[in-house]
Amino acid sequence: MRLQDKAAIITGGAQGIGKATARLFLTEGAKLMLADMDAAALATTARELDPSGKSVTTALCNVTKFAECDGVVKKAMEFFGRLDILINNAGITKDNLMLRMTEAEWDAVIDVNLKGVFNMAKACTPIMVRQRSGRMVNISSVVGQMGNAGQVNYAASKGGVLALTKSLARELASRQILCNAVAPGFIRTRLTDVLPEDVKKQYLSGIALKRFGEPEEIAKVCLFLSSDDSSYVTGQVIGVNGGLYT
Repeated sequence: MRLQDKAAIITGGAQGIGKATARLFLTEGAKLMLADMDAAALATTARELDPSGKSVTTALCNVTKFAECDGVVKKAMEFFGRLDILINNAGITKDNLMLRMTEAEWDAVIDVNLKGVFNMAKACTPIMVRQRSGRMVNISSVVGQMGNAGQVNYAASKGGVLALTKSLARELASRQILCNAVAPGFIRTRLTDVLPEDVKKQYLSGIALKRFGEPEEIAKVCLFLSSDDSSYVTGQVIGVNGGLYT
């Protein structure tokens, strides 16, 4: 029970990596606030993970709006009385080649993937500073490390998350708040399920392990970074990509 009685917020918690992380954290004793834009999926996930409602609460949240992020944090504090872990997982894609990419496609991805991380981290920081403890885990991407054609907006947003993480780690270390990033490769979620088969084959050809990852494999790294097992780890990026990028 590595997270016994720890309180965690997971954005994008209704499905995919967020849901897998929530399930694992519960088995390790955590209490959870799941935040998401999809009300139906959020309610279904909460019932599935915790029918009693004692260990999981939920909140609708558009992470591009600081007021909504701050509201999630305040609700979590009312529910738990403390806040130990933030998993910044909410993210979107709007892929297009630069020649065709619209300003709206650029703005939407930057707003959710980068500004959303800033908003949630900013809302949590005062509480963790007062507690003199906390863990922030930001979900980036291998695309933020190596780039990818047709994803300049996504690559920029996830590369920004890496820089934000490293800077925040330096700011908050004196208060024993550890900030790290996880950079998943191609993971089997709704975002990869919709890819055409020829595109999937192309991606698989570059992965040393010759398979896509599973959400649970990202969740295990989030658990490590959220537990006392990582007590001397901050400002780091852990790639979980099957050997796609080294």
